[in-house]
Amino acid sequence: MDLLAVVEHHGYAVTAVVLFLACCGLPLPLSVVLLVAGAAAHAGVLNLGLVIAIACTAALCGDTLMYLGGRYTGWWLLAGLCRLSMNAETCIFGAANLFYERGPKTLVVAKFIPGLSTVAAPLAGSLNMRLMRFLRLDAAGVLLYVSTWTLAGYVCSRFLREVIGWVARVGHATTALVLLLAVFYAIWLTANWVRDTRFSAVERVRAPELLDRMHNATPEKLLVIADVRSHGYYDPGMQRIKNSIRVEPSRLKEELAALREFMQPECEIYLYCSCSHEATSVRVARMLEREDCSTKVIQGGLKAWIKAGGPTEAVPEKDMEHLPRFD
Repeated sequence: MDLLAVVEHHGYAVTAVVLFLACCGLPLPLSVVLLVAGAAAHAGVLNLGLVIAIACTAALCGDTLMYLGGRYTGWWLLAGLCRLSMNAETCIFGAANLFYERGPKTLVVAKFIPGLSTVAAPLAGSLNMRLMRFLRLDAAGVLLYVSTWTLAGYVCSRFLREVIGWVARVGHATTALVLLLAVFYAIWLTANWVRDTRFSAVERVRAPELLDRMHNATPEKLLVIADVRSHGYYDPGMQRIKNSIRVEPSRLKEELAALREFMQPECEIYLYCSCSHEATSVRVARMLEREDCSTKVIQGGLKAWIKAGGPTEAVPEKDMEHLPRFD
């Protein structure tokens, strides 16, 4: 409720800190702060040009830091940024696909696109875009975004102050609305938990136990390990369980026909993924059960397998999605 007063008293510092932290991945209200800063500039408390310059500098510094993070950590940073989203894989790969389709100039409008705004800079780094090219495009995008929202706040200053005043007068209702949203979020989490409990019947096997089974396997009984990590892109040098086969969950019906040759009475199918609680493996196991396929899930996925000393191999070229690199 006091955001306007805070910005008016500490405008430049607040704007710089919020812009920098938001560009580093924190969920902060960028547009709201810029609108309020614009309104404060209209009131003569702040200098409009200086607000835009400071905001652009802070945002560019944050984006550059994320670019360097993507350059040197690849998709590890992106996974961390999307960890709190409702669907981390959609967050990463949906934004990535949009970025790849539009090319590097996507950086100019990335700040306006929900989901892409946070991951665009590390994506550019992971694709090896040249630093100077990134700085040029990102600076143009930052300037466009900051100017748009700040000038909107400047032009609509009177209306914005009326909205803030109205929100302050109905503070109790606003609090109730926030609490209601929190309740709905809790319900959503509970529904997901209930949905996951339906998968509790899926049999899991520990990696050391599976290794023992493999060592004692007989030629009469086929043992199949399927990689169901639900994306088609792999970082260079990415590993998988040795001799495992690739099963793409999003194309399971199409790949089921090819998998049928392994589904004999004397066949054991083990699934693994890299997500928490084996979510993808369990989901695919349930889908295969509907097709009368008996499967088990490797508890802990690929990480547990490597920790147990299980053999791995590089992902074959035919299973890799070769993405453009801006060399």
